[in-house]
Amino acid sequence: MLAVSPDLVPGPDAAAHSALLAERIGQAIDAAGGWIGFDRYMDLALYEPGLGYYNGGATKFGGGGDFVTAPEISPLFGRTLARQVAQILNVTRGEVLELGAGTGRLAVDLLRELERMDNLPPRYSILDVSGELRQRQQDAIAAQLPHLLDRVVWLEALPPAIEGVVIANEVLDAIPVNLVHWRDDGIFERGVERSARGFAWADRPLGAGPLDEVARALPIDPPFVTEVGIRGSALVASLAERLRHGVMLIVDYGFGSTEFHHPQRSRGTLMCHYRHHAHDDPFFLPGLQDITAHVDFTAVAEAGVMGGLEVLGYTTQSRFLINCGITDLLSAENPADAGRYLPQSSQALRLLSPAEMGELFKVLALGRRVQEPLLGFPTGDLSRLL
Repeated sequence: MLAVSPDLVPGPDAAAHSALLAERIGQAIDAAGGWIGFDRYMDLALYEPGLGYYNGGATKFGGGGDFVTAPEISPLFGRTLARQVAQILNVTRGEVLELGAGTGRLAVDLLRELERMDNLPPRYSILDVSGELRQRQQDAIAAQLPHLLDRVVWLEALPPAIEGVVIANEVLDAIPVNLVHWRDDGIFERGVERSARGFAWADRPLGAGPLDEVARALPIDPPFVTEVGIRGSALVASLAERLRHGVMLIVDYGFGSTEFHHPQRSRGTLMCHYRHHAHDDPFFLPGLQDITAHVDFTAVAEAGVMGGLEVLGYTTQSRFLINCGITDLLSAENPADAGRYLPQSSQALRLLSPAEMGELFKVLALGRRVQEPLLGFPTGDLSRLL
């Protein structure tokens, strides 16, 4: 359990909010007979209407929140990504669909740069499960790009057909995952039960179904605990079914299957974020902290390929951004203007450095009917690791 230092103690309103969600989760456990799978716990903790982390109203992104995403670090991320998006739009004559748009920062930066490049899509769609974040996105675009607001639409569900670019930046890591525990006496699903301290881990034998099929196909020796992204793969499969002509760009932290299931990760990759403290206790202050898992990019790629897509590239975020010209954008700034140049240089380092986001974050491109080599992948391709 996370040690509670003074800077991690929530205020009375936040504590009451968390307690209310904890009781709601407890009721779900009781209704299910005393145990729920971790995917159900994660779903409630993150997305329960009015109470879950992404639906509860607290600041999440940036210095005043719990974590920082690449678009929040620097507009250079969105400006550089726009070059890859523009190439795909030129090939497909399609539109942009962004999943999980957060504060709207990436949408603003992409639209602004695409306009500068004279490459605006006829429509920029956003699909986000959080009503609170949808409002923040609308406010951000209305304030910063009011003349482009009529090009942006918010969807309630995936469209039946997609042509153009699908962007999923730090989306799959927040989709609820199942936990599987390999023990000497068999393979079990790890779930959650009530305890005197709130919640506790509890294992149950795997029943027949997709999770059991995936788990038994993995070459893992006990003891080992890992995440299986059944829902994330299902989302990619649904997108693949709908993508008629275009590319899906997935940016997230994770590994190919061999690295993901390496013995050094025998306790899984589950990670929580609260006030910029990273830890591995998902039962700490439910509703007030983010809960994530690293992405198994092999499973994601397989879901896309099974849906008829091709792997068009897989590389690190650092190499992708360099291939797309982030250094050109930075060099266009005047070094003599230290007040502008030095902050951008520092931001670029965070995006590119192996010690920051550069190596852990990967970019996977899955596409259909796109023959032209993508701008972001001519060097540093890691497809062999999928």
